[in-house]
Amino acid sequence: MGERIPLILDTDIGSDIDDAVCLSYLLREPRCELLGVTTVTGDVAKRAALCEVICRAAGREDVPIHAGVGPALLGAPGQPHVPQYEAIADRPHRRDWEPNTAIGFLRQTIRSRPGEVTLLTIGPLTNAGLLFSVDPEIPGLLRELVMMCGVFTAGKGFGPGAREWNALCDPLATAMVYQARPPRCTSIGLEVTTRCVLPADECRQRFRAIGGPLGIVADMAEVWFRGCPGITFHDPLAAVATFTPDVCTYASGTVDIHLGDPNLAGLTRFVPDENGAHRVAVDVDAERFFELYFT
Repeated sequence: MGERIPLILDTDIGSDIDDAVCLSYLLREPRCELLGVTTVTGDVAKRAALCEVICRAAGREDVPIHAGVGPALLGAPGQPHVPQYEAIADRPHRRDWEPNTAIGFLRQTIRSRPGEVTLLTIGPLTNAGLLFSVDPEIPGLLRELVMMCGVFTAGKGFGPGAREWNALCDPLATAMVYQARPPRCTSIGLEVTTRCVLPADECRQRFRAIGGPLGIVADMAEVWFRGCPGITFHDPLAAVATFTPDVCTYASGTVDIHLGDPNLAGLTRFVPDENGAHRVAVDVDAERFFELYFT
Protein backbone atom coordinates (compact mmCIF):
# COMPACT_ATOMS: atom_id res chain seq x y z
CA MET A 1 0.00 0.00 0.00
CA GLY A 2 1.26 3.48 -0.88
CA GLU A 3 1.37 6.59 1.25
CA ARG A 4 -1.85 7.47 3.07
CA ILE A 5 -3.15 10.91 2.17
CA PRO A 6 -5.27 12.92 4.65
CA LEU A 7 -8.19 14.23 2.57
CA ILE A 8 -11.39 16.26 2.91
CA LEU A 9 -14.11 15.89 0.28
CA ASP A 10 -16.30 18.89 -0.60
CA THR A 11 -19.32 17.74 -2.61
CA ASP A 12 -22.73 18.56 -4.06
CA ILE A 13 -23.72 14.90 -3.78
CA GLY A 14 -27.28 14.08 -4.79
CA SER A 15 -27.47 15.94 -8.09
CA ASP A 16 -25.21 14.10 -10.56
CA ILE A 17 -24.68 10.48 -9.40
CA ASP A 18 -20.89 10.66 -9.84
CA ASP A 19 -20.43 12.41 -6.47
CA ALA A 20 -21.77 9.33 -4.68
CA VAL A 21 -19.64 7.10 -6.89
CA CYS A 22 -16.64 9.23 -5.87
CA LEU A 23 -17.38 9.08 -2.13
CA SER A 24 -17.73 5.30 -2.27
CA TYR A 25 -14.28 5.08 -3.88
CA LEU A 26 -12.69 7.19 -1.13
CA LEU A 27 -14.29 4.96 1.51
CA ARG A 28 -12.80 1.87 -0.17
CA GLU A 29 -9.38 3.35 -0.99
CA PRO A 30 -6.89 2.16 1.69
CA ARG A 31 -4.56 5.09 0.96
CA CYS A 32 -7.28 7.62 1.83
CA GLU A 33 -7.39 8.99 5.36
CA LEU A 34 -10.83 10.55 4.99
CA LEU A 35 -10.86 13.39 7.52
CA GLY A 36 -14.37 14.53 6.69
CA VAL A 37 -16.98 15.40 4.08
CA THR A 38 -18.55 18.83 3.54
CA THR A 39 -21.61 19.55 1.42
CA VAL A 40 -22.26 22.58 -0.74
CA THR A 41 -25.04 24.34 -2.70
CA GLY A 42 -28.80 24.01 -2.48
CA ASP A 43 -30.25 21.72 0.19
CA VAL A 44 -27.00 20.94 1.96
CA ALA A 45 -28.79 18.99 4.72
CA LYS A 46 -30.18 16.44 2.26
CA ARG A 47 -26.71 16.18 0.75
CA ALA A 48 -25.24 15.56 4.20
CA ALA A 49 -27.82 12.82 4.80
CA LEU A 50 -26.75 11.07 1.59
CA CYS A 51 -23.13 11.17 2.78
CA GLU A 52 -24.17 9.77 6.14
CA VAL A 53 -26.00 6.79 4.63
CA ILE A 54 -23.12 5.95 2.27
CA CYS A 55 -20.53 6.22 5.05
CA ARG A 56 -22.63 3.98 7.30
CA ALA A 57 -22.83 1.37 4.53
CA ALA A 58 -19.03 1.37 4.50
CA GLY A 59 -18.88 0.97 8.28
CA ARG A 60 -17.45 4.48 8.58
CA GLU A 61 -19.80 6.30 10.92
CA ASP A 62 -16.67 7.96 12.35
CA VAL A 63 -16.28 10.25 9.30
CA PRO A 64 -17.30 13.83 10.22
CA ILE A 65 -19.94 15.28 7.88
CA HIS A 66 -20.73 18.99 7.79
CA ALA A 67 -23.37 20.96 5.90
CA GLY A 68 -21.93 23.95 4.09
CA VAL A 69 -23.22 26.99 2.23
CA GLY A 70 -26.49 26.65 0.29
CA PRO A 71 -26.78 29.84 -1.77
CA ALA A 72 -24.18 30.66 -4.41
CA LEU A 73 -22.47 34.06 -4.29
CA LEU A 74 -24.09 37.14 -5.84
CA GLY A 75 -27.17 35.34 -7.08
CA ALA A 76 -25.35 32.77 -9.19
CA PRO A 77 -27.48 29.73 -10.12
CA GLY A 78 -25.97 27.20 -7.74
CA GLN A 79 -27.35 23.65 -7.78
CA PRO A 80 -30.63 23.64 -5.84
CA HIS A 81 -31.97 20.15 -6.58
CA VAL A 82 -31.09 16.90 -4.79
CA PRO A 83 -33.07 14.26 -6.71
CA GLN A 84 -31.15 11.23 -5.42
CA TYR A 85 -32.31 11.95 -1.87
CA GLU A 86 -35.41 10.01 -2.94
CA ALA A 87 -33.38 6.78 -2.73
CA ILE A 88 -32.67 7.23 1.00
CA ALA A 89 -35.74 9.19 2.13
CA ASP A 90 -37.18 6.15 3.93
CA ARG A 91 -33.86 4.91 5.33
CA PRO A 92 -32.76 5.93 8.83
CA HIS A 93 -30.70 9.12 8.70
CA ARG A 94 -30.15 12.37 10.54
CA ARG A 95 -32.48 15.27 9.79
CA ASP A 96 -31.05 17.80 12.27
CA TRP A 97 -27.92 18.95 10.44
CA GLU A 98 -26.60 22.19 11.87
CA PRO A 99 -26.32 24.71 9.03
CA ASN A 100 -23.12 26.31 7.82
CA THR A 101 -20.60 24.35 9.86
CA ALA A 102 -18.47 23.25 6.89
CA ILE A 103 -16.20 26.29 6.63
CA GLY A 104 -15.34 26.20 10.33
CA PHE A 105 -14.59 22.48 10.10
CA LEU A 106 -12.43 22.95 7.01
CA ARG A 107 -10.50 25.80 8.58
CA GLN A 108 -9.87 24.01 11.88
CA THR A 109 -8.90 20.70 10.28
CA ILE A 110 -6.50 22.18 7.72
CA ARG A 111 -4.87 24.41 10.34
CA SER A 112 -4.40 21.46 12.68
CA ARG A 113 -2.32 19.61 10.05
CA PRO A 114 -0.39 22.20 8.06
CA GLY A 115 1.06 20.92 4.80
CA GLU A 116 -0.67 17.55 5.12
CA VAL A 117 -4.28 17.85 3.95
CA THR A 118 -5.55 17.49 0.39
CA LEU A 119 -8.84 19.26 -0.32
CA LEU A 120 -10.81 17.52 -3.07
CA THR A 121 -13.69 19.63 -4.44
CA ILE A 122 -16.24 18.00 -6.75
CA GLY A 123 -19.06 20.57 -6.62
CA PRO A 124 -19.49 24.32 -7.00
CA LEU A 125 -16.69 26.14 -5.21
CA THR A 126 -18.80 28.23 -2.80
CA ASN A 127 -17.42 26.62 0.38
CA ALA A 128 -13.82 26.75 -0.84
CA GLY A 129 -14.08 30.34 -2.07
CA LEU A 130 -15.52 31.57 1.21
CA LEU A 131 -12.97 29.54 3.21
CA PHE A 132 -10.07 31.13 1.31
CA SER A 133 -11.66 34.58 1.75
CA VAL A 134 -12.23 34.19 5.51
CA ASP A 135 -8.73 32.79 6.08
CA PRO A 136 -6.32 33.71 3.24
CA GLU A 137 -3.55 31.61 4.80
CA ILE A 138 -5.48 28.36 4.29
CA PRO A 139 -4.46 27.72 0.65
CA GLY A 140 -0.79 27.82 1.65
CA LEU A 141 -1.44 25.32 4.45
CA LEU A 142 -2.81 22.65 2.11
CA ARG A 143 -0.79 19.81 0.68
CA GLU A 144 -2.81 20.01 -2.54
CA LEU A 145 -6.08 21.32 -3.91
CA VAL A 146 -7.68 18.94 -6.42
CA MET A 147 -10.81 20.02 -8.31
CA MET A 148 -13.19 18.50 -10.79
CA CYS A 149 -13.76 21.79 -12.54
CA GLY A 150 -13.46 23.57 -15.84
CA VAL A 151 -12.77 23.02 -19.52
CA PHE A 152 -9.16 23.75 -20.47
CA THR A 153 -8.21 22.20 -23.80
CA ALA A 154 -9.96 21.75 -27.13
CA GLY A 155 -11.66 18.42 -27.63
CA LYS A 156 -14.68 16.80 -29.20
CA GLY A 157 -17.73 18.81 -28.27
CA PHE A 158 -15.70 21.48 -26.46
CA GLY A 159 -14.12 24.73 -27.47
CA PRO A 160 -14.39 28.50 -26.97
CA GLY A 161 -17.43 29.29 -24.87
CA ALA A 162 -17.76 25.79 -23.35
CA ARG A 163 -18.43 25.96 -19.61
CA GLU A 164 -18.32 23.28 -16.95
CA TRP A 165 -21.13 22.98 -14.41
CA ASN A 166 -19.18 23.39 -11.15
CA ALA A 167 -17.50 26.55 -12.47
CA LEU A 168 -20.62 28.20 -13.86
CA CYS A 169 -22.79 27.45 -10.79
CA ASP A 170 -20.74 29.95 -8.76
CA PRO A 171 -18.34 31.87 -11.03
CA LEU A 172 -17.20 34.33 -8.36
CA ALA A 173 -16.28 31.56 -5.92
CA THR A 174 -14.50 29.76 -8.77
CA ALA A 175 -12.43 32.87 -9.49
CA MET A 176 -11.61 33.28 -5.79
CA VAL A 177 -10.31 29.71 -5.62
CA TYR A 178 -8.18 29.94 -8.75
CA GLN A 179 -6.66 33.21 -7.53
CA ALA A 180 -5.42 31.40 -4.41
CA ARG A 181 -2.01 29.79 -4.53
CA PRO A 182 -1.83 26.42 -2.73
CA PRO A 183 1.45 24.52 -3.05
CA ARG A 184 -0.18 22.42 -5.78
CA CYS A 185 -3.46 23.07 -7.60
CA THR A 186 -4.73 20.31 -9.91
CA SER A 187 -7.84 20.54 -12.08
CA ILE A 188 -9.49 17.61 -13.82
CA GLY A 189 -11.64 19.16 -16.54
CA LEU A 190 -14.73 18.09 -18.41
CA GLU A 191 -12.97 17.33 -21.69
CA VAL A 192 -10.95 14.63 -19.88
CA THR A 193 -13.59 13.20 -17.52
CA THR A 194 -16.04 12.65 -20.39
CA ARG A 195 -13.72 9.91 -21.69
CA CYS A 196 -14.63 7.76 -18.68
CA VAL A 197 -18.16 6.47 -19.29
CA LEU A 198 -19.95 3.18 -18.51
CA PRO A 199 -23.48 2.16 -19.56
CA ALA A 200 -26.17 1.69 -16.94
CA ASP A 201 -26.25 -2.12 -17.04
CA GLU A 202 -22.51 -2.42 -16.51
CA CYS A 203 -22.68 0.04 -13.61
CA ARG A 204 -25.50 -1.94 -12.01
CA GLN A 205 -23.58 -5.19 -12.32
CA ARG A 206 -20.28 -3.84 -11.00
CA PHE A 207 -21.79 -1.81 -8.14
CA ARG A 208 -23.90 -4.72 -6.88
CA ALA A 209 -20.98 -7.14 -7.14
CA ILE A 210 -18.78 -4.97 -4.92
CA GLY A 211 -21.55 -3.96 -2.52
CA GLY A 212 -20.84 -2.00 0.66
CA PRO A 213 -21.18 1.72 -0.08
CA LEU A 214 -21.63 0.94 -3.78
CA GLY A 215 -24.75 -1.04 -2.89
CA ILE A 216 -26.38 2.19 -1.65
CA VAL A 217 -25.00 4.06 -4.65
CA ALA A 218 -26.61 1.46 -6.93
CA ASP A 219 -30.01 2.39 -5.45
CA MET A 220 -29.28 6.09 -5.95
CA ALA A 221 -28.16 5.41 -9.51
CA GLU A 222 -31.61 4.10 -10.42
CA VAL A 223 -32.93 7.64 -9.93
CA TRP A 224 -30.17 8.89 -12.23
CA PHE A 225 -30.81 6.24 -14.89
CA ARG A 226 -34.36 7.50 -15.41
CA GLY A 227 -32.85 10.34 -17.40
CA CYS A 228 -29.40 9.08 -18.39
CA PRO A 229 -28.28 5.86 -20.11
CA GLY A 230 -25.06 5.57 -18.10
CA ILE A 231 -22.60 7.27 -15.79
CA THR A 232 -19.75 9.61 -16.69
CA PHE A 233 -17.14 9.23 -13.96
CA HIS A 234 -16.25 12.95 -13.68
CA ASP A 235 -15.65 13.15 -9.93
CA PRO A 236 -14.27 9.63 -9.44
CA LEU A 237 -11.52 10.44 -11.95
CA ALA A 238 -10.47 13.42 -9.81
CA ALA A 239 -10.38 11.15 -6.75
CA VAL A 240 -8.41 8.36 -8.42
CA ALA A 241 -5.95 10.91 -9.85
CA THR A 242 -5.34 12.20 -6.32
CA PHE A 243 -3.90 8.82 -5.31
CA THR A 244 -2.57 7.67 -8.70
CA PRO A 245 -1.65 10.90 -10.50
CA ASP A 246 -0.21 9.19 -13.57
CA VAL A 247 -3.63 7.90 -14.59
CA CYS A 248 -3.77 11.32 -16.28
CA THR A 249 -1.25 13.46 -18.11
CA TYR A 250 -1.03 17.16 -17.33
CA ALA A 251 0.00 20.59 -18.51
CA SER A 252 1.09 23.52 -16.36
CA GLY A 253 -0.17 27.05 -16.82
CA THR A 254 -2.48 29.73 -15.47
CA VAL A 255 -6.27 29.53 -15.23
CA ASP A 256 -8.48 32.63 -15.37
CA ILE A 257 -12.25 32.73 -14.79
CA HIS A 258 -14.58 34.93 -16.86
CA LEU A 259 -16.78 37.14 -14.67
CA GLY A 260 -18.17 39.68 -17.13
CA ASP A 261 -20.80 38.65 -19.65
CA PRO A 262 -23.43 36.53 -17.82
CA ASN A 263 -23.54 34.20 -20.82
CA LEU A 264 -19.84 33.43 -20.30
CA ALA A 265 -19.57 33.67 -16.51
CA GLY A 266 -17.60 30.73 -15.18
CA LEU A 267 -15.73 30.13 -18.42
CA THR A 268 -12.24 28.78 -17.64
CA ARG A 269 -9.34 30.04 -19.75
CA PHE A 270 -6.04 28.15 -19.61
CA VAL A 271 -2.76 29.72 -20.69
CA PRO A 272 0.10 27.18 -20.87
CA ASP A 273 3.18 28.14 -18.85
CA GLU A 274 5.65 25.63 -17.45
CA ASN A 275 6.03 27.87 -14.39
CA GLY A 276 2.28 28.47 -13.98
CA ALA A 277 0.48 27.96 -10.68
CA HIS A 278 -2.10 25.54 -12.05
CA ARG A 279 -1.85 21.98 -13.32
CA VAL A 280 -4.65 20.72 -15.57
CA ALA A 281 -5.31 17.23 -16.90
CA VAL A 282 -5.05 16.94 -20.68
CA ASP A 283 -5.53 13.19 -21.16
CA VAL A 284 -6.51 10.04 -19.27
CA ASP A 285 -5.88 6.33 -19.58
CA ALA A 286 -9.56 5.41 -19.23
CA GLU A 287 -8.99 1.65 -19.16
CA ARG A 288 -6.50 1.99 -16.32
CA PHE A 289 -8.83 4.40 -14.51
CA PHE A 290 -11.64 1.84 -14.41
CA GLU A 291 -9.23 -0.85 -13.27
CA LEU A 292 -8.08 1.38 -10.42
CA TYR A 293 -11.59 2.43 -9.49
CA PHE A 294 -13.09 -1.03 -9.29
CA THR A 295 -10.15 -2.72 -7.56
